[in-house]
Amino acid sequence: MNKRNFNEWLSKFKTSISDYTYYVDFEKIYKNVDKVKLELNILNSLIGSKNIEKEFQNILIKYPETLECIPLLLAVRSREIFVKDEVNEYLFKFNKMVYSMQDYIRFMQETGLFDLLQNHIINNLYDYVLGIEVGLDSHARKDRGGDLMENLVESYIIKAGYKKDISYFKEMYLKDIEEKWNLDLSEMSGNNVSTKRFDFVIKNENQVYVIETNFYATQGSKLNETARSYKMLAQESKKVNGITFIWFTDGIGWNSARKNLEETFNELETLYNIDDLEHGVLENL
Repeated sequence: MNKRNFNEWLSKFKTSISDYTYYVDFEKIYKNVDKVKLELNILNSLIGSKNIEKEFQNILIKYPETLECIPLLLAVRSREIFVKDEVNEYLFKFNKMVYSMQDYIRFMQETGLFDLLQNHIINNLYDYVLGIEVGLDSHARKDRGGDLMENLVESYIIKAGYKKDISYFKEMYLKDIEEKWNLDLSEMSGNNVSTKRFDFVIKNENQVYVIETNFYATQGSKLNETARSYKMLAQESKKVNGITFIWFTDGIGWNSARKNLEETFNELETLYNIDDLEHGVLENL
């Protein structure tokens, strides 16, 4: 039975594991902006224009590819933008013109882009889009946080002496685990073994360890569902010989869902945090 004290264990959760590259991925941003650098420089000619509608029309006729950058000026990644006014609904496409030139001119007017360009509110579209990309990239921090936790756990897996693609594996589906080690894992997936994927799998002489990792720096409703689903997975894994489920999680976001996490803690003896990693839990499997 698990003899650990939950409150003591939870008190060791980290505020953050963010490194210097967590906040903004500038390398990715520069690549994204450079893809449209030529088109942005062409549209720069509209800055301060005295006859912006006519000049915009001339640009689209001569350089139709410039249309594709318009959504990005509104911080939209999609090549389609839906608009509803008092009378009509529009689904503007920007990989090709699906409405009249006047409709696209109106789009530029009503969204405020003509005003932005015409009245010198900005001086250079490349710099402007660079700023937009920084803002959009902030949404990817959640994914990077997950990557940071995966990378951290992997570093301890390697430190414990496991070799990639020999004794430990990344991102394996249950179906692949079944086939590789001749196991029946139907109890762990409601007989739909192909859909569940684990972050890591460790194989030693007599056991397969399936591992999930995550880190939550902020609270949210998802945490309760995560704790419940992993509790169920812990219960299911106990029905399978030769399999042990390990969950590495951390982050002060769990303080808002401590009750559900505690239920999983009581069910899953192999629920660990970063402090457990630091104290060599993987070296004692």
